Amino acid sequence: MCLGRNVNYNSFFSKVFLWMFVGLLITFGTAYFLSTFALNCFIQLISNPIALILIVLIQLGLVFVISLLFNKLPTPLLGFLFILYSFFTGITFSAIFLVFELGSIIFIFGLTAFLFALLAIIGFTTKTDLTKLGVILFVALVGIIISSIINIFLQNSVLDMIISAIAIIVFLGLVAFDIQKLKKMCESDYNEESKNKIAIRGALSLYLDFINLFINLLQLFGERK
Repeated sequence: MCLGRNVNYNSFFSKVFLWMFVGLLITFGTAYFLSTFALNCFIQLISNPIALILIVLIQLGLVFVISLLFNKLPTPLLGFLFILYSFFTGITFSAIFLVFELGSIIFIFGLTAFLFALLAIIGFTTKTDLTKLGVILFVALVGIIISSIINIFLQNSVLDMIISAIAIIVFLGLVAFDIQKLKKMCESDYNEESKNKIAIRGALSLYLDFINLFINLLQLFGERK
C-alpha cells in the first residue's frame, strides 16, 4: 500500500518498470524480427502509404485510449492495449535496423538506458518540485513537433540536428518529471486496482520518453549503413 509513511515505492515502481521493459522488449524484438527474418513483408508494408497511415493512426488511438480512459478500463485490458501499442511501434521501428548499423543501435540503446536511469534517479531523489518544469517541457515538445513537421518540407539537415539536440534535452527532463509525478501518485491514497492502472499509464509515459530519447540520440550519433 502507498499510504502515509509506509510508502512501498519498490512494489509500485517494480510494476512500472516491468511494464516498460516488456513494452521495449516487444518493440525492439518485433523491429529486429521484421527487418531480419521478414524483410520482404516489411518492405511491402512500408511501400503501402495507406498501411503506414493506418499503423500511425492505430498507435495514436491506443495512446489516447490508455491515457484518457485508463480509469474506466479494466487493468487487463489496459495491459493488453499497452502491449498492442508496443507491437505496432515495433513495426515502424523496423526501419532503424535497415538504416543504422546494428552495433551502433546497441551502443545508442545502452547510452539511452544510462541517461534514462540517471535522470530517473534525479527525478526520484530531488526535493525540487518539477511541476513548472513539466509545463515548460510540454511547450517545448509542442515546438519540437511543429518544427519537425515544417522540416519535412524544408529537408534542412542542420535544422534536423538542432531539433534532435533540443529533443534530447526535453525528453531527459521529461524522464525526471514523469518519475517525480509517479512518486507523488504512489504517495497518494489510491487502492490497489488504481495503482495497477497508474503503473501501466506511467510505464507508457516512461516508454515514450525512452523511445523518443533513443530515436534522437540515434539521429545525432548513430552510424548509418
